[in-house]
Amino acid sequence: MDLSSYPVNYAGSIAQGKTVDPLVARVIYSRPQKNGRDIFGGLVEYNTVWRFGANENTEIEFFSDVKINNIKVKKGKYSVFAIPMEDKWTIIFNKNLNAWGAFTYNMSEDLLRVDVPVQKTDSPTEMFYITFEKSPGGFLMNAGWDDIKISLPISM
Repeated sequence: MDLSSYPVNYAGSIAQGKTVDPLVARVIYSRPQKNGRDIFGGLVEYNTVWRFGANENTEIEFFSDVKINNIKVKKGKYSVFAIPMEDKWTIIFNKNLNAWGAFTYNMSEDLLRVDVPVQKTDSPTEMFYITFEKSPGGFLMNAGWDDIKISLPISM
């Protein structure tokens, strides 16, 4: 399991006694590894709901209201899924927090779906990652694995 937050390294900054902006988002997820496998279009099938990591569902918590694709998302916890395709991914925020994988995924519990373009990277990444990055008007939720990266803009 791993954790990313926005502002970036929020917990570490607090532990060091540094003044930081209030916590806006935190994601908890498991990090599958490539291990020589074909990932997208192989292990992770195209056009199929994927748990956006491994093991238990990835959870994101917003500590204040945010906007994604100009849609207001209220503070709270949501599970994150994705539907990978060759040229874009559909990122899904879902209300069901008590699931393992996408086996019991229920579209009727979706809060939001947004498409983001796929970016090819120069070199493969061994472990799946989710990070946050400051951007004008908010931040990006970046995710990547193998030779793919996506960035979801989130505004405050």
